[in-house]
Amino acid sequence: MNSSGFAGFSPGDGGGEPLRVAVRPASDLDIPAILEVNDLAGRPANTMESLAAAISDPGRLVVAATVDGRLAGWAKTHYWDHADGAAPAGHYLGGVTVLQALRRRGVATSLTNARLDWIWERSGTAWYVVNAGNLPSIELHRQWGFSEAARASRFHTTTFTGGTGLLMRARRPAR
Repeated sequence: MNSSGFAGFSPGDGGGEPLRVAVRPASDLDIPAILEVNDLAGRPANTMESLAAAISDPGRLVVAATVDGRLAGWAKTHYWDHADGAAPAGHYLGGVTVLQALRRRGVATSLTNARLDWIWERSGTAWYVVNAGNLPSIELHRQWGFSEAARASRFHTTTFTGGTGLLMRARRPAR
């Protein structure tokens, strides 16, 4: 971790051999393991209730990634039905959390592919917000064509350590 709380990163860094990752929609049975992954990753706490609400919401997707049958990470989407400043209404990628020992081995990529496939079935544009200092996330998302649309200290309900966040946009690839 660097002083901003993000993992140290240089473009092209790899974490080792790519893993065989299985991604599926999360269920309520995954909630205890998701909470454990969050705790081990030092991420802000979700609650059982907030995860259950997200899992049951047909306008959102929560996905679980497993490696050798064990939860390796998870991720979600958000849908905002209204604009808020520079942040438009639409489908947003939520956070990705991967166990530290399994990072940069394809888990986050697999989780993001699954969420973007789901978003592309519903919209021609996908959004995500990220701290300007989170270089691993920014670099990861370049492969799907995400580029900066705006900078602000807040987008919808998300505020940023250090004060600067990026609103990133990608368009559905031609079919």
